[in-house]
Amino acid sequence: MSKDVVIIGAGAAGLMTAAWAGQQKRESGRRVILLDGAKKLGAKILVAGGGRCNVTHHQVDAAAFAGGSRNAIKKILRRFDVAQTTDFFKQHGVQLKREETGKLFPVTDQARTVLDALLGAVTQAGGEILHPRRVSAVTQEKDGRFLIQGDWGQMRAEKIVLATGGKSIPKSGSDGYGYRLAQGLGHSLTEPIFPALVPLTLHKDHFLCQLRGITLPAQFDLWSSSQKRLQTFANSTLLTHFGLSGPAVLDMSRYYLAAKAADTQTTLTVNWIPRMTPEQFDQALLSLGKKQPISLLRAHLPERMARALLEQSGISDGPLTRVLRKKLVSLVTRYPLPLSGDRGYNYAEVTAGGVPLTEINLKTMESRICPNLFFAGEICNVDGRIGGFNFQWAWSSGYVAGISL
Repeated sequence: MSKDVVIIGAGAAGLMTAAWAGQQKRESGRRVILLDGAKKLGAKILVAGGGRCNVTHHQVDAAAFAGGSRNAIKKILRRFDVAQTTDFFKQHGVQLKREETGKLFPVTDQARTVLDALLGAVTQAGGEILHPRRVSAVTQEKDGRFLIQGDWGQMRAEKIVLATGGKSIPKSGSDGYGYRLAQGLGHSLTEPIFPALVPLTLHKDHFLCQLRGITLPAQFDLWSSSQKRLQTFANSTLLTHFGLSGPAVLDMSRYYLAAKAADTQTTLTVNWIPRMTPEQFDQALLSLGKKQPISLLRAHLPERMARALLEQSGISDGPLTRVLRKKLVSLVTRYPLPLSGDRGYNYAEVTAGGVPLTEINLKTMESRICPNLFFAGEICNVDGRIGGFNFQWAWSSGYVAGISL
């Protein structure tokens, strides 16, 4: 089989690429084929946002992303922005609604609505999806065409797109094999590549693990070995049997893991009452007079949390000495978390690292190294915060690749 364009990976980025590439190619009578190794398509889309699919965020800019330079990321995002994303899905039957957090979901609250719209867009544009068709090898032949092979056979294409994702949620099909395909065609990968938007773990006997089920607002601060504040996130936090999760933790995880890899003395602290600085909390304790500290903690924290912090600080019903007060201030407002690691790719929402943007022509998403090879989505060295930002990167990069093919 010889095809004009083959897109490897039929996830969010691959489907968006095909929808736009198909429109361009249909006019010339050529065909666009998508290959995906999964038996059921769109696994990541279907589980995103708790099964509702957080399509994008009402305000997206490069500051919400890491990996490649923000200026480079901005060039792609502005080519297909939130308004264009909203219009695209509306044209394909999906009305989006904005929630208080700024996240945009389908009014149906069903991720299946989003997946069906994308599949319909591909079909409408004349694209064809073949699955399961896992690609095991891609080589560029002397005539410039690509030979694509798998257990199912082989086909040739004038142009190909790698939209294989990263390593997150490998059971969905994104197990990192796309990185090998990119390397086989001459590309390098950033170092390190690691899970992002991933829960962080504590030792199972840590007192916070005994408080599983508690959800509360908290502020996390990342500090270098020289005590320079590197990053701050404040948002809802969930205490679990393995450690910490929730939006604030997921957003921080990428920066913590990257910093820890570069500097083992990096520390992550938490403020359980983000409305108060350590100095303000200390002053509030001093102002209690004869009242017990539990009265102050109860005003800001769940009962179990308040009592656990008092117990950890060694405070009983006796007088609050200066030493005990300072210990409580640290526990409540700047507690250094003794993290043991993270939950890995099985629980990560996205992958940090990938093909460097410097190796990609950002006007077209075409490789600067291998002519007629294009990229879209998570395989690139771009990862965003929680809240629909990573989907927006998939839509934007897919659009640019699609219209450029």
